[in-house]
Amino acid sequence: MAPKDTESSTVDLSSPAPHVAVITLTSPPRNVLSKADQSRMRKTLTYLDDDPWVRAVVITGGGNFFTAGADPTEDEAVQPGQLRNFLSDFDTLLDSIERFRTPVIAAVNGPAEGGGFELALACDIRVASTTAYFDAAGVNIGLVAHFWRLARITGVGKAKDILLTGDRCSVEQALRWGLVTRAYAPEKLRSEALSLAQRIAGNAPLSVEATKRCTGVALDVDRAKATRLRAAEFATLFQTLDHKEALRAAATRTPGKYHRH
Repeated sequence: MAPKDTESSTVDLSSPAPHVAVITLTSPPRNVLSKADQSRMRKTLTYLDDDPWVRAVVITGGGNFFTAGADPTEDEAVQPGQLRNFLSDFDTLLDSIERFRTPVIAAVNGPAEGGGFELALACDIRVASTTAYFDAAGVNIGLVAHFWRLARITGVGKAKDILLTGDRCSVEQALRWGLVTRAYAPEKLRSEALSLAQRIAGNAPLSVEATKRCTGVALDVDRAKATRLRAAEFATLFQTLDHKEALRAAATRTPGKYHRH
């Protein structure tokens, strides 16, 4: 795992289970991400992405808050000529999560507000505490929230309901609308998120990564291109030793021992 950042502990990295990394945002009370924190998080993700040992990542918040995204005190200091770079920096962080090699799980332990909502949307899977909520507050502060990921997940109609009202989205509503797939009591969220990550990490890693790549573009390609993409990935995976090991593990109902070849 990456060494701890000696300058800051606001982006904490741990590995509580084999092949699983956990990134915890610890900048109380709202776990905001300053420019420096965003840079540290991008570096952490790059480090993990380059480490083949890592097969699943969990992102969560410290305390009772997931994250409120970018630091509002830095927002207020931005000049009009700096806006493009200001937005690009945070978008780069979101893209690095979305394009990460392995699945990334958001364990939403509390409020996910503003950019924190967008950060959760960039993850592959979202699980939440029953005390969490999601807040796309763009219209509430006279701005526009990032609409692209939300509309792809919930559909345009539900996204407009969330974005145009600026109302908080409860966990119950998030479950109904597909924003989260599972909800747990606060004291169980971390262990359940880790269990989910371990379940994913126990599968053949090349297959998991190919599946993430394919589903990541599913809404952007037509059926013919999707069929060609599946065939190409299938052909590559079919020839791997990990495929043979997965067959053996399934037949014997024992854990697979995978070596990424």
